[in-house]
Formats: sequence, structure tokens, C-alpha cells
Amino acid sequence: MTSRRGLLALVGGEEWTPGCEVFDAELLAASGGDEVAVLPTAAAYTYPEKAVAAAEAWFAGLGGRVRPVMVLDRAGAQDAALAEQVRASRFVYLGGGSPMHLRSVLKGSAVWQALVDAHAEGAVVAGSSAGAMVLTDPMVDPRGGALTVGLGLVTGVAVVPHFGHENAEKVHRSITLASPDLAVVGVPERCALLRDPDGTWRAAGEGTVRVFVGGEPAGFDSLPH
Repeated sequence: MTSRRGLLALVGGEEWTPGCEVFDAELLAASGGDEVAVLPTAAAYTYPEKAVAAAEAWFAGLGGRVRPVMVLDRAGAQDAALAEQVRASRFVYLGGGSPMHLRSVLKGSAVWQALVDAHAEGAVVAGSSAGAMVLTDPMVDPRGGALTVGLGLVTGVAVVPHFGHENAEKVHRSITLASPDLAVVGVPERCALLRDPDGTWRAAGEGTVRVFVGGEPAGFDSLPH
């Protein structure tokens, strides 16, 4: 990525609900506009229209508006018109749901490349829960907590969303199975781990973000720039 890349937000879940306004308002302002491209891909089998409606109501309260990008399957992810919508966006948000479906739909697709290109040119990118998980490589496998291949907008870090509510055994497995140089980050609901364009990491919202490297607690300075 170049120094022009935009702000990145990895949200622990419960997106677009009270408590998220602090970082969501910042993300909207950082985009330089008032439009958010929302991809409900991860919720393809659990009423994606409801996810879009929730986002629309939420961002309206922050002075923004939502452009739904209804990428629900592989055909949608390869659609040139949908990819162009993402490429032209200044704020792209991947909502929660199934990380495995989200990964399989976007991996190597035209829409994914459009997101990568937009972020490299300064667009804000946010992912919540499943959305946060797949943006990293490796990513936590939700089926058991081990590590698997993610999409890799950011590498060298893996996210455990819903931290504090997630199964403790799976969280422990994610931390202990990680390679010695991989940062595993627990992000609570209504909380965001933010990477500024200069590579600095910080947290915003509710709860405390926890970083583990080599199985031990670590600081934000251990995260990749």
C-alpha cells in the first residue's frame, strides 16, 4: 500500500448500533463525503436487506447516506458495474454475518480488487465482525479458532471479534496457534481497531482492545504498519 491509503477500521461487531457513533462519525468525516457503500455480502443468507436498512437508518443519524452494493454471490462479485461502484467509493463498509461466505464470494474477484484499489487511493474501509475477520491474512477460522487464509488487505494480524463474548476456548486456540510473529487482536463489540494512513494503530468505542503476540499480551506498536 502507498501512503495515500485511507483509514482502516476493524470493528468487533454490533455495527450500526449505539456506542459506534464515535468512530463511525470519524470514518465518515475522514472519507471527505457523506456516502457509505455498504456490502451486506456476509449476511447474504440472513436478510441482507435488513442489514442495509439498519445501516441506512444509522448513517442518516450521522448526516450520511448509504449506497447498497448488493454483492451476495460470486456472480455479483464479478459484476463490472458493482465493482465500479466500490472503486468510486470513498467509504466502503463490509457488514457482519458469515466470514466463510464473505471470503469465498470476494476472494480474487473484481469487487475485491476494486476495494483494494479504492483503499490504496485513500478510501476509508471498515469491516465489522465477519467483515473485520476477512480483511486480514491470516484470519481466524470461526469454526474452531485456528488460523486460515484471509483476504489480506492487512497482513500480520488476525482479528477475534466479539471479544469478551466469544467462546474462551476458541479465543485461546487462536492465540496459541498463531505464529510467533502474528498479532492476534481481540476487539469487543461496538469497538473499533483503527489504522491511520500513516500506519499508526489505535482503538475507539466501547471496551478494551487486546493484542497478543507469541501468546503474550502486547501493545499496538507490535501491529504491522
